Amino acid sequence: MHITAKIRIQVIPEQEDVLWHLSEKCRLVYNFALAERNRNYQENKDRPGKQYIGYVQQANALPKLKEKYPEYKWVYSKVLQTTLKSLDDDFRSFFALRQNGDKGANPPGFKGKDHFCTLRYNQSGFKIERDQIWFSHFYNTVPLIFALPAGSQFINVKQVDLFYDDIKSAYYVSIVHEVQPAQEYRDNGLYQAFDLGVTQHVGVNSHGKFIGFSVARPDKYWKTPIAELQARRDHCKKKSRKWQKLNRLKRKCERKQGNQIKDFQHKLSKKIVENTRANTILVGDLSVKQMPRSRQATPGLNRATQNTGHLSRFIRFLTYKATLAGKRVIKIDEQNTTKACCVCGALHDMPLWKRVIECECGNTMDRDRNSAVNIMVRFLSQNALRTGYRQFADNLRQTGLEIPVHSQEAPCVGGGSSRIWVVP
Repeated sequence: MHITAKIRIQVIPEQEDVLWHLSEKCRLVYNFALAERNRNYQENKDRPGKQYIGYVQQANALPKLKEKYPEYKWVYSKVLQTTLKSLDDDFRSFFALRQNGDKGANPPGFKGKDHFCTLRYNQSGFKIERDQIWFSHFYNTVPLIFALPAGSQFINVKQVDLFYDDIKSAYYVSIVHEVQPAQEYRDNGLYQAFDLGVTQHVGVNSHGKFIGFSVARPDKYWKTPIAELQARRDHCKKKSRKWQKLNRLKRKCERKQGNQIKDFQHKLSKKIVENTRANTILVGDLSVKQMPRSRQATPGLNRATQNTGHLSRFIRFLTYKATLAGKRVIKIDEQNTTKACCVCGALHDMPLWKRVIECECGNTMDRDRNSAVNIMVRFLSQNALRTGYRQFADNLRQTGLEIPVHSQEAPCVGGGSSRIWVVP
């Protein structure tokens, strides 16, 4: 698998001058290509069988651009190509949103003159050797050589990004390289299912034991100071000294908020992977983009699910840490896992304020525990793991939760029952 290492580098003034000249050429290429795409989009959006200009056409035009404007030869060719590829990805995302019915989606925006455009070296144009990294350029004779941490080892480097963090006023390189897991994945017959939430993560394992983790919410603390800074900033003339000062403070608070959330997610995901004997971890396949469109969506819930990366980023952390440890994270469709009773499969209306599911079959339990059980049952049933289901059901019966174990029908979390297998 590939992971990314982010490393801060020390840049002398002569190198900084080179980097900003290279960035400026990439920024102009991005903006000119964006203007061309916008014109093409406006001309063809109402035509049947419309054909939009794409990455290949714009990349093929780079040689002519260099002949007309030789200063673009300063930049390594692959860097200009990846700049156009980045624009192509932005436009594809825009088209996908429009096709999904999001009429409020707008095309990518132009990059301002103070924007440092990331220099992306894809597979070539760089060299890593003796704890140093070299970058190719043709602006002048100043070498772009930067020190890396002593003992750094990167195998099969796929891509290197060189970028600038304007909040910290620092330069970084991110190196995408290959790492080998500690051991190959092997299904040991033990499973851990989690229902991930904004306030807590609740799990159940194959032995029928439940576990819960409270989710840190630093965004609640930072919500007030960020809102106050934004209100004060918006009463100032845009781009004035006071406006810029307040804007820097606001972004600093947002950065601290994000770092605190990310730190908690790293620690919790590592804790889960290291402290479970199960080699297979099951999580709900969350549709984070669809959450704001839900009837239960509120401004507070949207802030928790969209702005701070509580859920989707946590799953990514959990996935790569599990892979490195020789384990696997599997996403399970969680539709109706909260509404369906894990005993009989009957569907219930479960607004967010209702924390306990009460079913006519006699099942009364926490909604998150109910959802975790349904995720586990859905995985076992979809993969025809009848022995695992029987053991799981027997272990739950010992806790007082009686899901079917000796019948021909297992509960279906979509409602009712579904004939899956015969458990002897």
